[in-house]
Amino acid sequence: MGPILLALGLAVLAWVLVIGDLVRRHRPVLHWYLIGYPATACRVVFTWRKVAQLNDLAVSKRPPRGMLGDLVVKGDPLRPVAPRISFPRATPMGLTVLVRLHAGQTPATFLKAADAFVHAWKVHAVRVTSPERGLILLTATATDPLQRPGLATAPTELLSALIGVLESGGAWVMNLRLIPHWLIAGATRSGKSTLLARLITQLAPQPVALVGIDCKGGMELGLFADRLSALATCRREAVAVLSALVVDMQDRMSACRSAGVRSIWELPDKLRPVPVVVIVDEIAELYLSDGTRESKAEAEQCSTLLLRIAQLGAALGLHLVVAGQRVGSDLGPGVTALRAQLGGRICHRVNDPGTAEMTLGDLNKDAVAVAQSITAEERGVAVCTGPDGGWSRARSHLTPTEEAVSTARTYAETTPELPGLDCALEALEGHDK
Repeated sequence: MGPILLALGLAVLAWVLVIGDLVRRHRPVLHWYLIGYPATACRVVFTWRKVAQLNDLAVSKRPPRGMLGDLVVKGDPLRPVAPRISFPRATPMGLTVLVRLHAGQTPATFLKAADAFVHAWKVHAVRVTSPERGLILLTATATDPLQRPGLATAPTELLSALIGVLESGGAWVMNLRLIPHWLIAGATRSGKSTLLARLITQLAPQPVALVGIDCKGGMELGLFADRLSALATCRREAVAVLSALVVDMQDRMSACRSAGVRSIWELPDKLRPVPVVVIVDEIAELYLSDGTRESKAEAEQCSTLLLRIAQLGAALGLHLVVAGQRVGSDLGPGVTALRAQLGGRICHRVNDPGTAEMTLGDLNKDAVAVAQSITAEERGVAVCTGPDGGWSRARSHLTPTEEAVSTARTYAETTPELPGLDCALEALEGHDK
């Protein structure tokens, strides 16, 4: 019976390991709650005092007696006391620990100890934040959720697009109702075009007009022309399209003023104009000039028109998504003014620190350093801002070009018509002939 029971026990153990591996790969959240979280929580509790002492987070309290000035004459030995922590609280992809600081401690010392927490607790990453004075929140991520960005889900809402997954494991959502305008920076092959394809794929089924401005001859956005209400492939066409949008914006202002409301979202459904999302690929092409008077005039027109849409369009259903490899003040003062109106920021891997600083520097200095650490192998990984004003690492869902083109063709018949834009482009073509 002994060998039989041993063989049976080994078979059961092997079966449990196989089931556990399947659960870990296909149901990672369930695996974390059942196995990963209990083990990690125990490591946090039992290693906290030691880690705090080794990283200068513990404070030595003065003994109650035996002191002559600062000299210990006789009394109890000095014992470093670690800050008090809460019991680790589980999250879908990690855990959080609340730390109560000693008097005089600052979050800076905990930021330096973040790597020590990672190794002691055997997790992927630990992020340090301060929700209120005197408290530190340690957020540990068990595994890298950016390896499988397709697992995140989010409810479908108008002008909302599920882009990918955040480092915390939550869904990365671009909600244009909350943050109406976005700036996307990224070098070649950093994942910027894939993100735009994902955005168009998510917005295509919605009752939204998509307008593309691609001054690289339409090589990028031209693939989705079936779902675009208008497409400008050069700067002259961009001026015509943006001018028509400004005229349409003024009409929307008149409609809101007549109805006594502050935005189109307060209008009745029958009177509400269709929302418009303007996607600009390679913003530098709109601002660069060859030195001629005509080229300078076009660049100034584009700068002025984009700025007007960014300043006034949010309440009128006009939204900007501006992308570029290089975003810097050397493109002109208009870029800096436009950036101030683009509340949403996404920074992929960039070739120069100036672009990362221009994209994220006015919001958070730590985010700039994190964006510059993104490697060439991490395609699709970016640092993005959220509606709460914070930032996070994220990765866009891999959307093949064929899938995005197929989605655009599928919903081509639902493309809203914008007569003003069509007339502007037709007038420009007639003038050229």
